[in-house]
Amino acid sequence: MNTRYLRLFFLCCFSHGGFQAYGQHTPGAVEGSWSGHLEVAGTTLRIVFHLQLDEHDRLSATMDSPDQGARGIGMGEVTFQSDSLTIEAPVIAGKYEGVMTSDSTLEGTWSQAGQTFPLNLQRQLAPEVLNRPQEPQPPYPYREEEVTFENEEQHFTLGGTLTLPRGSGPFPAVVLVSGSGSQNRDEEIFGHKPFKVIADDLTRRGIAVLRYDDRGVGASGGSAAGATSADNATDAGAAIGYLKNREEIDPERVGVIGHSEGGLIALMIASEMKDLACIVLLAGPGVPGKTILLDQSEHISRLSGIPENVIRQNREIMDRAYGWMASQASYSAWTDSVKSNLEPLVANRILNAVQEPSYAWLRYFVMSDPATYFGSIQCPVLALNGEKDSQVLAEKNIAAIREGLEEAGNTQVTARVLPGLNHLFQPCDTGLPDEYGKIEWTFDQDALNMIASWLREVLHV
Repeated sequence: MNTRYLRLFFLCCFSHGGFQAYGQHTPGAVEGSWSGHLEVAGTTLRIVFHLQLDEHDRLSATMDSPDQGARGIGMGEVTFQSDSLTIEAPVIAGKYEGVMTSDSTLEGTWSQAGQTFPLNLQRQLAPEVLNRPQEPQPPYPYREEEVTFENEEQHFTLGGTLTLPRGSGPFPAVVLVSGSGSQNRDEEIFGHKPFKVIADDLTRRGIAVLRYDDRGVGASGGSAAGATSADNATDAGAAIGYLKNREEIDPERVGVIGHSEGGLIALMIASEMKDLACIVLLAGPGVPGKTILLDQSEHISRLSGIPENVIRQNREIMDRAYGWMASQASYSAWTDSVKSNLEPLVANRILNAVQEPSYAWLRYFVMSDPATYFGSIQCPVLALNGEKDSQVLAEKNIAAIREGLEEAGNTQVTARVLPGLNHLFQPCDTGLPDEYGKIEWTFDQDALNMIASWLREVLHV
């Protein structure tokens, strides 16, 4: 899917023995911003620590992972003694340890989930700016409004941005629903803001767009811990309800655009809301979640040059691990099954990758099947996948969506595989996730044109 399977496992463990002492400094010597690159599973991720000194000479820190769109993550205790820096990260159960080797360098490591990687840092004199030529810049030829709305079912407020075409309306509108993982309203990942690009493009063409921060992110309340796709669907439902009650919006012309897991949520909502005008599935799943995950791992491994016997073995192991989830509602019961049925080294790797806060979500997704919803969806559906999508394999999922909806009697289905595009709908070479941040283009313009033209037709713009 999107970021949940690629989320940063900031990893590593540290020994001071390999570093030369630089000198004795006060805590003020490390005040400022420090950046480095972490190599995780073949992907390079930038990490930035921002250290501040208060009036009592105590250090505090926040952390950014710009490539994943994560900024301002609060750190715990920060200590600096004898040129040795330690930054605790209780929110993500990690820790950075390093030694100052010059006024502008720190050599050290990041530790998390029992694995280790080096993380050397350079003093950052100016913020790093990525070239993202598609990112919209003001002034905009439309209105932009910061909004909040209630998830009355689960009792918290979500915050987002509503973009409205010029004029009095009432306008057709769409809600953007992000992929897996906790993301902001722009679905920011690897320095890209695809939802901001989509919202800008559609609003310029006469369609209002609401995009919102996921629960627990930015201006949104609630928490992602323990939440499933069904819970996230209540957030999207609240967004739809909010739009339908805005005087500038035509309540009979409101649709949903879901990316990745957001596509599953769009199917869930469309099966319940019979007055939904349309849905757009961008790299949405068409086959069961367990199949999505197994195919994704196998495909990425094969593209990465992993031997076939290892790929087969990994699929068999993960098939069993996912299978135990279906019968184990509790995390502790599932971990017992993993530990008692797999080699200790293999079991530990799986358990390090699947932490308790995400277990409910993963279990729900593994057991999900889009076919459950096909028979209840009669609104127009546009389903698009990139040919080189390595996370939601295009041909299998597009075929399942098209055939499933049409067999259920939906005569308004458009489903296409778009050549040369990856999971984020970027023009790409391999489609592997490690390309996402290196590609400057955020969202293929032909794909944007296709989405806009289809929406304008079905929403009567």
